[in-house]
Amino acid sequence: MTLFLRLRIPRLPHLLAGAVLGLTGMVACAQSTQSPQSIYTCVDAQGRRLTSDRPILACIDREQRQLNSSGTTMRVIPPALTAAERDAREARQRQADLDAQRARDAIRRDQALITRYPDREAFDLDRKKALSQTQLVVDAADKRIADLGAARKALDDEMEFYRKDPAKAPGKLRIAIEENAQEVEEQRRAIAGQAEERKRINARFDGDLLRLQPLWDAKAAAAKEAAR
Repeated sequence: MTLFLRLRIPRLPHLLAGAVLGLTGMVACAQSTQSPQSIYTCVDAQGRRLTSDRPILACIDREQRQLNSSGTTMRVIPPALTAAERDAREARQRQADLDAQRARDAIRRDQALITRYPDREAFDLDRKKALSQTQLVVDAADKRIADLGAARKALDDEMEFYRKDPAKAPGKLRIAIEENAQEVEEQRRAIAGQAEERKRINARFDGDLLRLQPLWDAKAAAAKEAAR
């Protein structure tokens, strides 16, 4: 037993030294963890340079800099916005989003147009077809007016018997003449409506043509370039 104790005693100084070194490392690590990793700095309204380990309330209305431990700027913190400034910024963002959406919609519309009308020939053919539909209505109305005119002549001839005293004309005859006149007016309104429809059709196609012409030009230029 005595021999065993004598052999172990020389090792104690080494064990104590290791423990001291370990404890020193733990303290240094704790101190390092507790020390701030960055500092905040700014110049306040009175021109004073302020620093802190957190954002500085006195500089909430002005720019602040966050520095790392070596003094290098990590980031610049802009001034906090007022409620009015935030509203204005949000309004600008909404408008920007709206403009971007409109731009995307315009691109989709242009793509749909160039797909539907790959060239001027297809475009002119579709315009002609749309206008021809209105002409069919006009032609039918003109024919109906002509038929009503012939019917009205027969009614007027019959009314001649009552020229001296129209009040004696049969009610059926007077109603037929009135209905004839009303239908003629309806057909004339239909013709006028188709004239307005033709204007709308031409306006639509004219607007599409303004958008299509640059697309056709770009398509032709691309084809020409690819052929080289």
